[in-house]
Amino acid sequence: MFTIEHEFDATIVTLMDEADAPLKEDVIIHAFEDCVTVTQYDPRLKEDRVVTLSLTQLRDLGAALDLPEGVYQLREEAEKT
Repeated sequence: MFTIEHEFDATIVTLMDEADAPLKEDVIIHAFEDCVTVTQYDPRLKEDRVVTLSLTQLRDLGAALDLPEGVYQLREEAEKT
């Protein structure tokens, strides 16, 4: 299950684990104009862990999910005239 909220400066997606136990903590994704943060509470450390991705890293991650093992570099398509 997930939720989507639109706020003034970000879109927030929360992913909730509905798989078999043991369940993981919710993952909260904040999409800002210039970056995306992924936050998850770590119960062992009793604190949130945050990862910040640039928009280029996010684009590459999205592409990587559909590709086989290997090394890749995405390039912009040349404008068609």
